[in-house]
Amino acid sequence: MASICTYNSAIIITIILLLLKDALGMVPAVYVFGDSLADVGNNNHLQLSLLKANYPHNGVDYPGRKATGRFSNGKNFADFLAQNLGVETSPPYLSLPSKSNNTSVYLTGVNFASGGAGILNTTNSGACIRFDQQIDYYSAVYGVIVQQLGTTQAQDHLSKSVFAIVIGSNELLNYAKSNSASKASPQQFVDSLIPTLQGQLKRIYNLGARKFVLIGTGPIGCCPALREQNKTKECNAEGNSASVLYNKAVSSLLNEMRRQYSDMSYSFVDTSIVLNQYIQQPSAYGFTEVKSACCGLGDLNAKVACLPVSTYCSNRSSHIFWDFYHPTEATARMVVATAFDGSAPSVYPVNIRQLAS
Repeated sequence: MASICTYNSAIIITIILLLLKDALGMVPAVYVFGDSLADVGNNNHLQLSLLKANYPHNGVDYPGRKATGRFSNGKNFADFLAQNLGVETSPPYLSLPSKSNNTSVYLTGVNFASGGAGILNTTNSGACIRFDQQIDYYSAVYGVIVQQLGTTQAQDHLSKSVFAIVIGSNELLNYAKSNSASKASPQQFVDSLIPTLQGQLKRIYNLGARKFVLIGTGPIGCCPALREQNKTKECNAEGNSASVLYNKAVSSLLNEMRRQYSDMSYSFVDTSIVLNQYIQQPSAYGFTEVKSACCGLGDLNAKVACLPVSTYCSNRSSHIFWDFYHPTEATARMVVATAFDGSAPSVYPVNIRQLAS
């Protein structure tokens, strides 16, 4: 009898937590998938990976000046998405104790994103949590929620939650950096990614997701690492072309899924359009430096990653890029603000505020 009472008490507490979360935020939870643009510390737990940011000068502007594993001087896309939705930042999955069977751990959201991850399992293999593996982890979370809440209550909770996905940049970076003589055209390369991404998104949908936020890739060719390779220090045209084509393909994929699944809704953020506005008209958005990384070494601070031996700028909010690949906290904040309250062509068919309501 005692065990039954204990179990029933856990269910009651779980339901109360759900109701409280609905009252406090726009959505009950945010579940995050993707790469280093949304990693809030998962890679810290990968012992053999070198793709980490849990050392200075990362986190110099994070509360407590702490390097948390975010590839940023401060907060990233995942943080600002949660902040705008009125919920706490979802914790990294690998930080949760023993992948607890206590549903309350999972009800407010989980972050599965991992620096270096891509659509393909071969992207940075062994150094990150592959996107497919992230979905496997979420599948386990889904199972625990269903087991303790029941199918109906679990589906209700998940259908109101936001599922944010930031993926694709690592494949496009690898493509733009390649000098292979047999290299595919940008369109051919993008076309090769979409069937895999389609299967991944459908799998997440089949595990209860109904509200999707897809953050497209920025203008990959304009990141300091690729500018540094150009004698003129201008953007890599091929990389930018691939970014535009990728975002168009993902947008088309989402539209196709929406036609197939009438209960699915989404916001697609065309980060290439948004960041190009900052790059082309920096003063209008409060930026003064669009080419160089804030933290690093060498030309454009892009020869060496942001390491403890690197130098870093004092005017971080004026820089678009923190290191040779990643945006500053200021940039991430502005991109998410646009995604939250903006309109087409930056975000569509609805913005995140409309999606969440």
